[in-house]
Amino acid sequence: MAVSEESAWEALKTIPDPEFGLNIVDMGLIYSVETSETGIHVIMTLTTPNCPSGDWIYEGVKTALRQLPESGDVVVDMVFEPAWTPDKLSEEGKRQLGFS
Repeated sequence: MAVSEESAWEALKTIPDPEFGLNIVDMGLIYSVETSETGIHVIMTLTTPNCPSGDWIYEGVKTALRQLPESGDVVVDMVFEPAWTPDKLSEEGKRQLGFS
């Protein structure tokens, strides 16, 4: 039985971006989540390619998803195209950071 995409997204919401204090989903750092019988595949980015918290966030994604029952293989691809911009913030993220 595969992990639901909803469960994966909820797990990712538990990971804070240490610089901004928002979770990485509201930050818009997660571009996609796909679940299957064999595992979870995430495509994500960082606010900048040289983000000082990048390794910590990347490992946090893998750890949070591996803790889900039936997670299987967890594959996390880090991309920088398209580049992150504040437009990727969720409505809640924009509100919390004063963008709306």
